[in-house]
Amino acid sequence: MTKLRAGIKLAGFVAMTLPGLPVQRALIALSPKGARYFPHVYHRAVTWWLDIRLNIIGEPVADRPCLIAANHVSWIDITVLSALTPLSFIAKKEVNNWPGFGTLARLQRTVFIDRDRRQSTGSSRDEMQERLKAGETLVLFAEGTSSDGSHVLPFKSAYFAAAEIPDVVVQPVTLAYRGHWGAPMMRRRRPYYAWYGDMEMGPHLWQALALGPIEVDVICHKPLTLAEAGNRKALARKAEEAVRQGLVQALTGT
Repeated sequence: MTKLRAGIKLAGFVAMTLPGLPVQRALIALSPKGARYFPHVYHRAVTWWLDIRLNIIGEPVADRPCLIAANHVSWIDITVLSALTPLSFIAKKEVNNWPGFGTLARLQRTVFIDRDRRQSTGSSRDEMQERLKAGETLVLFAEGTSSDGSHVLPFKSAYFAAAEIPDVVVQPVTLAYRGHWGAPMMRRRRPYYAWYGDMEMGPHLWQALALGPIEVDVICHKPLTLAEAGNRKALARKAEEAVRQGLVQALTGT
């Protein structure tokens, strides 16, 4: 039964995705506003189809340029956050070459960064700032890697410098994979949905599709500014604290 479920969900995902690819390519060429909004509509449909049930707490910033600083649990984060509001991602350059996912990342106008070359930080920051100046929302997975979703790793501060331009806010966002089939998600179930370490993408994707609906809390915290924090390292610490506190509260029910 689980194999049948996974096959149906995967077939539906492909049927949703393939017709959308040329639409998004056309929007990128002809309508910047449409190119920002269409992935949001697409991912809302994907979350519904894949039985990813969102509990959104707070509101995403919508009236000014925003750098979302979120914890990173899984490839599912991409769909969850994209269903929240129109946005693009900041990702390591290797994602650009991933089969299938690289194409989707490029079509969502992802900013690719080289974390292994320190001299590339400046050019990546400049690209991020240009996008923010245009009024966009970008997502930074500030831990620099993913975890099993039960804790938050230290935030890296380098790319918080993109928030130094006027009117940009940093919004901490907590992703808490909290439930499975309407019951609390037990620790032994987390690896079925959290994608981290040396897990292979294909088997993990199939397993997640097979095992049924999940509930994800998306907690939008109070926006922060670089001016209020004082410097990018302090800003990263404040964002990390907010995300960690949100995760603890979500997973413990406090």
